[in-house]
Amino acid sequence: MEKQTENGPTTNTIPRPTNPMVTPLLTDLYQYTMAYAYWKAGKHHERAVFDLFFRRSPFGGEYTVFAGLEECIRFIANFKFTEEEINFIRDALPGTCEEGFLDYLRQVDCSEVEVYAIAEGSVVFPRVPLIRVEGPVAVAQLLETTLVNLVNYASLVATNAARHRIVAGKSKMLLEFGLRRAQGPDGGISASRYCYLGGFDATSNVAAGRLFGIPLKGTHSHAFVSSFMSPDEIVEKSLCSADGSTTCQDFVGLVHTWLNKIQRTRLSIGSFGDTNLSELAAFTSYALAFPNNFLALVDTYDVLRSGIPNFCAVALALNDLRYKAIGVRLDSGDLAYLSCEARKFFQAIEKDFGVPDFGTMSIAASNDLNEETLDHLKKQGHEVDAFGIGTYLVTCYAQAALGCVFKLVEINNQPRMKLSEDVSKVSIPCKKRCYRLYGKEGYALVDLMVGENEPAPKVGERILCRHPFNESKRAYVVPQQVEELLKCYWKGSSEKVREELPPLKDIRDRCMKQIEQMRPDHLRRLNPTPYKVSVSAKLYDFIHFLWLNEAPVGELQ
Repeated sequence: MEKQTENGPTTNTIPRPTNPMVTPLLTDLYQYTMAYAYWKAGKHHERAVFDLFFRRSPFGGEYTVFAGLEECIRFIANFKFTEEEINFIRDALPGTCEEGFLDYLRQVDCSEVEVYAIAEGSVVFPRVPLIRVEGPVAVAQLLETTLVNLVNYASLVATNAARHRIVAGKSKMLLEFGLRRAQGPDGGISASRYCYLGGFDATSNVAAGRLFGIPLKGTHSHAFVSSFMSPDEIVEKSLCSADGSTTCQDFVGLVHTWLNKIQRTRLSIGSFGDTNLSELAAFTSYALAFPNNFLALVDTYDVLRSGIPNFCAVALALNDLRYKAIGVRLDSGDLAYLSCEARKFFQAIEKDFGVPDFGTMSIAASNDLNEETLDHLKKQGHEVDAFGIGTYLVTCYAQAALGCVFKLVEINNQPRMKLSEDVSKVSIPCKKRCYRLYGKEGYALVDLMVGENEPAPKVGERILCRHPFNESKRAYVVPQQVEELLKCYWKGSSEKVREELPPLKDIRDRCMKQIEQMRPDHLRRLNPTPYKVSVSAKLYDFIHFLWLNEAPVGELQ
């Protein structure tokens, strides 16, 4: 179905980028100076191939989670200049810009571009192309910075989230609470999206919940608790039972009755004295507002002497009316110790008052948590069921950037290679096909790059895999499963040949499945085993042949 845009009608069915700032102007100036120079030299239509990849996995690890592909395809599918943008480019370019170049820009789109990529949510490794862009060299250069921008942070934060998930374990709930600490609005929105992709269960970010369908979680803050001075402030005290059969006219009184029982009864873990009644008023008020979702922040005054007993009084009153409280959140102090003590209190309530399942009440923890903290808590022993993680997660505090690059590997069917005295910066030339080879136990063994015209590796057939630059590192592999990594996600305006963009939930599921297919020693937090990224023997020979031909020969005097 044809739809109208400011540039005229189009049959494109791919939505625009989520962030409206993602336009052809979201790039570096040198992309436009190069495009102009290509045009001036008559080279702008030459067919080029670029690889987008990274050189080293982040956070001292051996793997990365690829994210951001959907936004890249949205950008490419809707790539078109407005007249206002063209006028700005005219003024921004140094010197005098010929009108013919601006006329060229008026016609530019991605109808001649092809994009091949690894599926979003995949576990990926250095040097393997995440995205391959084929098309007119000037257009491909105009895409470069934006694509790198859309992949860099997305993959970094998705990897950070996956690392937190691996440390926390499958059974724990992970909640992303980072919006207030993120680098601006888009940093916050992107973080929520890609933390969910990387294995988190929910976010506090309401906008992200609306945009991406991510489950929302949240309770109240310390300000809500400290805003109450006395139970007398609660005006509406009645609460209908969960099944609607009865109404408690004085829920506040019922809460106080239960608090008195807790204080009078010598529980199996000891007796308790007076609690902060303003905190009790806050909990009671919140329970009246959300009887089906009562989760209380219990560390405003004192967790064990006040917060936990007050919570239990309100939870027991709710239980009388057939509601089940969710649990508590700890936001300060010794989380391992406090969570264990809270669990003992809940279990004592269940035992001494005969309240089924009270001992399994959820305990959530927050307070500047990070991957290392989760690891320490696991080693110490804790009773936390859910972790709310913000600052260190969304800012990727442990590493500022992933370092994706976009390198020319072929032009006019001629392979190109970037050389460097730093071998890690030498690019792998030519258009390549990429495969993941799996072993007998079902784990990924090696990622293999081959030339475009080489035969694909086959199950059960031995193949020599070589390190791209170290001649002594090589191994034979007999794969039990072969997976081709690069699939077509954009081929001009043709929808018949390209892969579908899956829903975010499916991408998240893919990420979790991919992690399960990796050997645990590749995933471990400290001293992970290096994962092998290789080239075929034929591609290895070609790389070194081209290297010798391209590198200048020195002369000794």
